[in-house]
Amino acid sequence: MDSQKQNDSQDALTAFPKSTHAEPSPQKALLLAQADTDAMNLQKDATDVDEIDEDEYDDDEYDDDEEYADEEDVEIIPDPFIVLNTAFYHVNDKLYFWLLKPVSKGYGIIIPQELRVGIRNVFYNIRFPVRFINCLLQGKFRKSGGEFGQFCLNTTVGFLGLANVAANYPALQPSREDLGQTFAVWGIGNGAYITIPFLGPSSLRDGLGRLGDIFIDPIWWVPVNFWTSVGIRAGEAVNDTSLRIGEYEALKEAALDPYVMIRNAYVQNRNKLIAE
Repeated sequence: MDSQKQNDSQDALTAFPKSTHAEPSPQKALLLAQADTDAMNLQKDATDVDEIDEDEYDDDEYDDDEEYADEEDVEIIPDPFIVLNTAFYHVNDKLYFWLLKPVSKGYGIIIPQELRVGIRNVFYNIRFPVRFINCLLQGKFRKSGGEFGQFCLNTTVGFLGLANVAANYPALQPSREDLGQTFAVWGIGNGAYITIPFLGPSSLRDGLGRLGDIFIDPIWWVPVNFWTSVGIRAGEAVNDTSLRIGEYEALKEAALDPYVMIRNAYVQNRNKLIAE
């Protein structure tokens, strides 16, 4: 049974095409975090069984305790709104299967994958100010230089960001920064865990960070009314989803409790990004 679960996790990781952009999608990041946790638990269980069968109870059998301490030391975010969060999780789940997934699949049939990847790259390139300013606010000046170089190269040689030319240069592929991470670097804690309708898992700190990022996100600078800007963002969501259909499904199948797994994996992923 454990072997089957491990195989399922490995199959889920290899079942989808690799993204041409260095930054993994939030679903893929959650899936990777869950798969790593499952693999570590299976390895520990196998080690314990071997030691009992051999009837060897020397001091060395406890040497692996520190190896797994890191997993238990992962910050468990407070979840005082668990009832409301669970309800919003189910709302988002239904919206994905009943609306976003069907629309994205139809969109994917009409629009070639190469063009969809290019559209995703353009949106990423446009949001350069968000990442660049937050790098500066965190004092990550080398990283801000990488962001600037990536933006200049992709905007010129990459035809306004359609092609991610900077992907050929590792130094020009820094991980994403946002205001939520900046708040964390400044010493502000997560606060309570929240599930945002239409947007997914977050925290009070990261939710406030999203609001702050709107003011430096060029997508919202377009001289149109609010609902047109929302429509542009919705179109971006459809385009992104069309490139990773199946990841969320695999994520749910790999978890005993998808809500709890997504919550804990979200914190793990955010802590990893903050530390980078």
